[in-house]
This record gives sequence, C-alpha cells and structure tokens, in this order.
Amino acid sequence: MKKRIVSILVATLLITTLFSGCKKKEDNTLIVGTEAGFAPYEYMEGDKVVGIDMDIAQAIADKMGKKLVIKNMDFEGALLAVQKGTIDFVAAGVSVSADRQKIMDFSSNYVDSNEAVVVNKDNQTVASIDDLAGKIVGVQQGNIADFYVEANIETKEIRRYTMFSQAAEELKDSKIDCIVMDQYPAQELVTANPELSILDGSLFQDQYAIAVKKGNTKLLDQINTVIQQLKDDGKIEEFYANHTAKAAE
Repeated sequence: MKKRIVSILVATLLITTLFSGCKKKEDNTLIVGTEAGFAPYEYMEGDKVVGIDMDIAQAIADKMGKKLVIKNMDFEGALLAVQKGTIDFVAAGVSVSADRQKIMDFSSNYVDSNEAVVVNKDNQTVASIDDLAGKIVGVQQGNIADFYVEANIETKEIRRYTMFSQAAEELKDSKIDCIVMDQYPAQELVTANPELSILDGSLFQDQYAIAVKKGNTKLLDQINTVIQQLKDDGKIEEFYANHTAKAAE
C-alpha cells in the first residue's frame, strides 16, 4: 500500500512538472495575428512574414523578453482570434472604430493612413474619387474601407475579398470598377500590377493601432510604452523606409 502511495505521488509530481513546463513555455511566447497580404505593413518574404507591423510586434516581444510567434490568417479571423484570446494581439493595419472598441481594446495609433482608389488603366470606369456611386467597388472584408463604402457610398455592389491580390485580378479582368484601400498597400499593388493605377486624392483618412482582447490592460500598457518609444526614437519612420525601399527594388 505504501509503495502504491509513493508511486501515485511520483506520478502526480511528474504530471505537475510537465504541465508547469508547458505553462512556462506559453508564458515565454507572444502571439501576434496578421494577414500577410498588406505590404508594406505585412507581406511574405520567402516563407517569412515581414513588414512594418512585424517590426513593431518584434520590438514589443523584445521589450517583454518573449519569443514572437506570428500567426498568418485572414483579417477577420485575426480579429476574432484576439477577442477569444487565442492570440495575444493583432498587428495588421487595424483601424480603430467605435464598433470595434466595443469588443476589443486598442493601443495608441502608430500611423495616419490615407485611403486611395485603385482603377484599371485600360478600362477606367471610375474617373475620380468622387465617382464611386453606381459602381462595383472592391474592398477587403472587415477592413475599415468596407464599412466606409457601405455607409457612405451608393454603390452598385460591394465585392469583399480576403486578400487584395484577389481584388487586383478581378479589377484587371474588369469584373469590378475599383478597389478602395490604404495608400501604401495601394502603391505596392500598383507596382506589382502595372495595369492598375491610383486616382488622385484621398477618399478618407484612417488611423492604425494594435488590437488586444477587451480588458487586457496589462498587455495594452506594455504595447503603448513600446509604441511611444519607437515614435520618440524615429524607429517607425525607419521601418517605413526599410519596407517601402524593399518593395521598390
């Protein structure tokens, strides 16, 4: 009987040690969700996700002394994952809106973004940024441009895509009339697709921030500290310069 009790105690100790080790491993990682089709903020370089947002995420992980784990997923999936707590934060050119603030918390913004309109050079059915009424407009599903277009423009149809590369192909095939998207990714898209061009002017201005689970103030405070330090040191401008220069090569 005594030997059996000792065996149970040893087994219990072993299980406790194993679970303790797993917990420690989880505590030493920081998981960021992103959608790597939004250059220069996040994009693929070989099999690696890189970009301005990933540089910011890495700086946050470094400051916290943790290993950064990048989860590449669709944009809406990333926002759902952070709400559920299956990832720690989202860095994916996330716009702050009143509706989103009800279900997740946001860091201080790290960039002001202008929303552009991309058209097909050879079949330009949209003449200006004021000419979207009655047109088929492409947007990324769940992106702030999606909500803006739906609320403010009497379109013929809104086509929603998980990736802008899909929208670009349909625009080249004249299946849609234009794409509404952030200015910097629009520039990258046009560089990769010379059949496309960007109209003059900005449709509206936007701000990007990092999203965390509602109520996770401890992580949010740490993220805000890093963002402020990166701004003060001029690092965010450096990240922009690095990734826009890469795209231009």
